[in-house]
Amino acid sequence: MPATRSTPDIILIGTTLLLLSIGIVMVYSASADWALVKFNDPFFFAKRQLLFAGVGVAAMFFIMNVNYMTWRTWAKILLIICFVLLIGVLIPGVGMVRGGARSWIGVGAFSIQPSEFMKLAMITFLAKYLAEHQKKITSFKKGLIPTLGLVMIAFAMIMLQPDLGTGSVMVGTSIVMIFVAGARISHFVGLGFVGLVGFAGLIISAPYRIKRITSFLDPWSDELGSGFQIIQSLYSLGPGGLMGLGLGQSRQKFGYLPEPQTDFIFAILSEELGFIGGALVLLLFSILLWRGVRIALGAPDLFGSFLAIGIIGMVAIQVMINIGVVTGLIPVTGITLPLISYGGSSLTLMLASIGVLLNISRYAKH
Repeated sequence: MPATRSTPDIILIGTTLLLLSIGIVMVYSASADWALVKFNDPFFFAKRQLLFAGVGVAAMFFIMNVNYMTWRTWAKILLIICFVLLIGVLIPGVGMVRGGARSWIGVGAFSIQPSEFMKLAMITFLAKYLAEHQKKITSFKKGLIPTLGLVMIAFAMIMLQPDLGTGSVMVGTSIVMIFVAGARISHFVGLGFVGLVGFAGLIISAPYRIKRITSFLDPWSDELGSGFQIIQSLYSLGPGGLMGLGLGQSRQKFGYLPEPQTDFIFAILSEELGFIGGALVLLLFSILLWRGVRIALGAPDLFGSFLAIGIIGMVAIQVMINIGVVTGLIPVTGITLPLISYGGSSLTLMLASIGVLLNISRYAKH
């Protein structure tokens, strides 16, 4: 076991805390009026975001000091626990329904979203498996199929909730890890066609998903229905211009863009802070990804390298999907913007994941 470095990646810590601070400010700005109307408290969402951020930061600094090899020992157990929780979510009376999805489990105000934790559990397990069986991954039958089979079982269970956004991030991250481990491109091409057919089946099986696709192609064909969110998001981006309307001055948050503190918070940020504000956030994410890749390349062993790639891949995919939805480049799906959007499980999980990345940085060779 290599000696612990004196300090973790300071740039990664600073970038994370800066993004988190921007997120807290924007959650308040985006939600204050809606919270006042619904809860008679303009700080309702902001106070909870501060609480989630506090728990997440504490977890990040704690995990930063836990040797990342510990997660290799517990990888299989953590994955099993997450599978059990995914089953629990589907049991009536145990799973909690919010926004039409049975994705939460808990008691009263305290609840968690197991699908969020499954993302990190799957990353940890795949990092362990790929580190121990890297040579097998070039084999279609012995390596690729068993690995992707496990991922697709988890994806199917998440889709029963249903939660296409979280499931897509998990699958995308897993594919990145498997590809980096050395899987053959020809194998991915063949499976890609099968995946497209399956994805098309998922869309056809749910009418609301078909509406999301058609509204993505032409949102004005149903401007008060399936195209409403995309149109209102674009109406937020346009007026922002170069400098924005000013912090707190968004117009779209006044009942036009539903719950703007969550999936569409980047639209409000761009409206109030303009192109410069939006570009700054994207620059910070770019720095975060750069430091993550650097840590992965300098990790002292394969497990640490795959674990870092998985975490940074998860962040990158989630950012791309969220920004793609907000700008109308891809159909609407429920994905939060890491460290910025309002959320409990998603924010805590993201900060804990960065804590793992920071611990790897303490051993990485630079």
